[in-house]
Amino acid sequence: MNILFNELSILEQTKQALEKLGLTTTTDIQHLAIPEMIAGKDIIGQAQTGTGKTFAFAIPMIEKINVDERSVQGLIICPTRELTLQVYKEIVKLLQFNPRIRITSIYGGESYTKQFKALAEKPHIVVATPGRVIDHLQRRTVDFSKLSMLILDEADEMLKMGFQEDLETILKDTPRTRQTALFSATIPDFIKQVAKKYQHEPLMLKTETKTMTVEKINQYYYFIKKSDRDQLLIRVLDYYQPESVMIFANTKKDVDALSQFLQKNKYEADCLHGDLKQSQRDYVLNRFRQKRLTALIATDVAARGLDIPHVGMVINYELPFEDELYVHRIGRTGRAGNAGVSVSLVYPSMKNKLVSIERFTKGKMTELDIPTPQMIHEKRKIADYLAVKSLIQKHQVNHDLTIERLISEGFTENEIMAALIESYSAAPKMYEEINVPKQKIVRLETPRKGSRQKEGLYKWATINLGKKDGIRAVTLVDYFKKHADLYPKNIGDIVVSEKDTTFQIHPAAIKRLDSISNKLYGGKKIRYSILRQK
Repeated sequence: MNILFNELSILEQTKQALEKLGLTTTTDIQHLAIPEMIAGKDIIGQAQTGTGKTFAFAIPMIEKINVDERSVQGLIICPTRELTLQVYKEIVKLLQFNPRIRITSIYGGESYTKQFKALAEKPHIVVATPGRVIDHLQRRTVDFSKLSMLILDEADEMLKMGFQEDLETILKDTPRTRQTALFSATIPDFIKQVAKKYQHEPLMLKTETKTMTVEKINQYYYFIKKSDRDQLLIRVLDYYQPESVMIFANTKKDVDALSQFLQKNKYEADCLHGDLKQSQRDYVLNRFRQKRLTALIATDVAARGLDIPHVGMVINYELPFEDELYVHRIGRTGRAGNAGVSVSLVYPSMKNKLVSIERFTKGKMTELDIPTPQMIHEKRKIADYLAVKSLIQKHQVNHDLTIERLISEGFTENEIMAALIESYSAAPKMYEEINVPKQKIVRLETPRKGSRQKEGLYKWATINLGKKDGIRAVTLVDYFKKHADLYPKNIGDIVVSEKDTTFQIHPAAIKRLDSISNKLYGGKKIRYSILRQK
């Protein structure tokens, strides 16, 4: 059983803050990590997002701060600007009764002048992105000579985003006497190498994932031709009429195009991705948080660390390449005790990916029929009825004279009501035709990771590069495009294993793989083979 915060040997100011936040009992990762970190141990904490990791390292860090020492004593590195801000704000909550401890955040896209000033005031704790830390180190605007604790939060995500070299630089440029904690959902080889090289006999703390997805999230999918996704998206938005929805796409290009498409069709929508300036990102996020924006279209990296409790629906415009990303996406809804809905648009070449995600989450998505114009119109009528009913219930102004005058001129009460409801209701909308794919998604009874079954025109192939080589689905597709002139449309499903990767390829494009055969990737000679079809 997890311990109570009041049973921990921590500052009374921290206990006061936790009580005000309504927190009494530690989560699993907090139960494991806080006592060990307070005792000065280096740790590797393996836990999923949303398990209370921030307080697991923030509480021990606060304990270690010497408020009389004007220097940076705690450094927390996060993969994205959004997560950096979220961690910063959470720690500020913990410090609400301890104002002597100073904290600041530094990240790309924000004014240097503001950061120079904040760092010149010698904060005790700095929360930062890797690139901006390196920048300030090179400018000599930050001093880590007195650093006593270093945290790498979501270390696996930083590796996926290419921060390996930056992390090594930071680790080398901070005192070897520091206490170091790594928090990560997965433990790739680089993290093990970091532990061996930069940590002192680290403890491995792992929490069990009780459920892969939030129980209150209803998961659905529509089987659709890729060319009809935009038109289906409009129908889904009109049918469900969500007050707040996050739409995920795999590329910045798709995010931009989808945002423009929805805006053109009169939806309150905007986009979020890494190419936007920080002021633009803040503007979009504030509008979404304040419910002045219905739809937020984002890439996975841009949405990392966002915590917006009122998101009622998540739509996967395209399934993510990695199964775990699906869990992160749908976890944006169903928060704060609310029910949530996730909808995925699945086209034929992604059907194996859907099956892979279902195996990963140990659950199934329910296929829905594409909403017909008639279904949408009927749903709209119900919404109009509820809106008019609400209006009547809230109505306080007396319009008896106007009604009597209309009746005196020969109009009946039914005619008056019909005219007013008609003016209040939305006009019927026309929708473009959608052709449903004839093939269906077949779920096999036994797992078939790396399946060699023939799937339409695609052949299955394997390449001797895997997770240990830093390969992800998206990096493999990029490598094929750059070095083999092999475009994404010729690649189907991708299954990345530790030492190799299995993928679908169009037969006409197989020959192009010869151009990368025997080339070196990270010091390894590339080998590929086409799997024999059953």
